[in-house]
Amino acid sequence: MHRRHLLLTALALSHTPLAFAQDAWPSKPIRIVVPFAAGGTSDVLARLIGEKLQVALKQTVLVENKAGAGGVIGADAVAKSPGDGYTLLLGTIASHAINPALQPKMPYNAVNDFAHVILLGSISNVLLVGAAQPYKTVPELIAAAKKSPGSISFASAGQGSSQHLSGEMFKLLTGADITHVPYKGSAPAIQDVIGGQVPMSFETVTVAVPHIQSGKVRALAVTSAQRSAALPDVPSLQEAGVAGFDVASWQAFYAPAATPPAIVNRLNAEIAKILAMPDVKARLDGLGLAHTANTPEQFTAFGKAEIAKWTRVGKEGKVKLE
Repeated sequence: MHRRHLLLTALALSHTPLAFAQDAWPSKPIRIVVPFAAGGTSDVLARLIGEKLQVALKQTVLVENKAGAGGVIGADAVAKSPGDGYTLLLGTIASHAINPALQPKMPYNAVNDFAHVILLGSISNVLLVGAAQPYKTVPELIAAAKKSPGSISFASAGQGSSQHLSGEMFKLLTGADITHVPYKGSAPAIQDVIGGQVPMSFETVTVAVPHIQSGKVRALAVTSAQRSAALPDVPSLQEAGVAGFDVASWQAFYAPAATPPAIVNRLNAEIAKILAMPDVKARLDGLGLAHTANTPEQFTAFGKAEIAKWTRVGKEGKVKLE
């Protein structure tokens, strides 16, 4: 009996460190992978929320930019990372809806290879032209593009980004023949519009507002059906005469699929609290991001619906991403 008691005690103690390890999460730094270049919308949001999450979890939160292929490279790296709660992805409409819907070959499954943590919200894109460009209205731009097909190019944050698809939808709905010039992120794209290397772009309100306010670029219209709170004086493309135009970029947190549900739910709750903080909410309002509370289950359903939507758009507009 004595030996049996010692054996049971030893077995119990052998399991104790594992229980403590699970309860102690997070016990080391957490990495947020941003699949775009520094300075873009995803980068801004990751750093804003990461700073607060660091306080809430009492653990270091690092942001790592891993740009390329419209968000696919960074997303794939996270999909293949351990599901231990220490690697997160600031995913987007590009990495988890547009590319999965339009790319013939994807290295990951946007639904099954990720744990859906929380949808942060949506942000309108805005049609911009450089300050030195002659176009003052959307009809003027369309007329010029139709007069000289292919002569006007537009910059985007990358192949398969919402900015890219905004341009493709613009072509589809207006008949204007404009040429896509993809960049590795928003920051380099808008810099070339400012510098005059590319005459126009579709960019998120988040990135565009400071440059609009400084007079370096001119906003002709926003892509969402309604005007953006961040740019109340700028009409929507629908108001500017492009019927049916409605595109909004969205941002969200994901983790590798094997991440324990308890950690996913903890992250959802902590990030939801952060988004409700007055200073954060004011910052997000200024960036034009509209957030609605959501659970991991609700976010998963949203993600599936978005893939279905962009699959339909791809077929109707004959858009393929290579």
